[in-house]
Amino acid sequence: MHERYLDRSRYIKGWVGWQPKLPFTGELVTVAGGEERRRLVEGIRMRPSHLALLPDSRFLLVSGRTSRGEAEEGWASNAVVFSPSGTPEAEFCVGDDIPALATDAHGGIWTAYGDAGIYGGHPESGGGLAGWDVRGRASWAPGGRLPQCPLHGCTAATEEDQVWLVWYSSTSSGGTFLSRITPSTGDVVSYVSPVRTPDGFAVRGDRAVLTRRDHNKRSVEVVRAALDGTTWTVTSRRRVRVPGRVVMHCGQGRDGFLWLRAGNTWLRIEA
Repeated sequence: MHERYLDRSRYIKGWVGWQPKLPFTGELVTVAGGEERRRLVEGIRMRPSHLALLPDSRFLLVSGRTSRGEAEEGWASNAVVFSPSGTPEAEFCVGDDIPALATDAHGGIWTAYGDAGIYGGHPESGGGLAGWDVRGRASWAPGGRLPQCPLHGCTAATEEDQVWLVWYSSTSSGGTFLSRITPSTGDVVSYVSPVRTPDGFAVRGDRAVLTRRDHNKRSVEVVRAALDGTTWTVTSRRRVRVPGRVVMHCGQGRDGFLWLRAGNTWLRIEA
C-alpha cells in the first residue's frame, strides 16, 4: 500500500515501523515466470507481520502478536487465509509472538516463537516451534526432540517437501540451531548453526546461505556453508552493500534461494 496511508512508529526504525490504519486496502503483487499479477485486497482488519503463499493461489496474512480474552473466548485470531480473489476464507490463532513463519508446498503453516510467546501461556507457542493446517489446527509439535529449549525464532526456509526453522536457545550456554522438519512424517533433525542468530537462511542439498544484518544499515554479511555429515561448516564469508536498509523480518528461503528485503528492494541470493 502507498506510504501516505501508513503511520510511522516513533520507536521502530525501517519499513517494519510503518503501520496501516485499520481497516485498510492493500495490493498483493506476485511475480512468477516473468509474469506479474496484482490483486486488490479490501477491508483488512489486522496489522500483518507475515505474508505467505498457499496452494491454489490462496495466501496468508499473520500478525505476530495475539492476546487472550475471557476464558470462554480463548485466544484472539491473528491469521487470515484469503481466497485467490482476496476474500477471507478462514480466521484463527497460530500462537503468540511469531518472529519467523513459513508455509510449505501442501499448505502447512510453520511458526517459531519469541520469549513472550514461549512463556506467555499459549499452549503451542510454549514448545518454541509449531506446525498448523489451514484451518488453524495444530498439526506438529517438537515433543522433546529439540537439542535445547528454544527462546526465540530467527528465520525460516523451505526446500522441496521440507521446512527449516532457525532459532536460538534459552540455556546459559546458548546456541543457534537449524531444525529440518519433514511435514509428511513429522520427523525433525536439528543442526548447530554455523552463524549465530542469522536473519536469513536458504538451503539446497548440502549447501546453505545465511545472512546477518547491520540493523537499519545498507549492508549485510553473507555466509555460505556446507553440510559435512552432521556439521554445517562455513566455506565463505563476506560483507555486501545492498540498495536499502535491512531490518527485522527481512529474509526467507524458498527452494534454494534466499529472498532478502533491503529497503524497497528484494534481493535473491542462491544457496
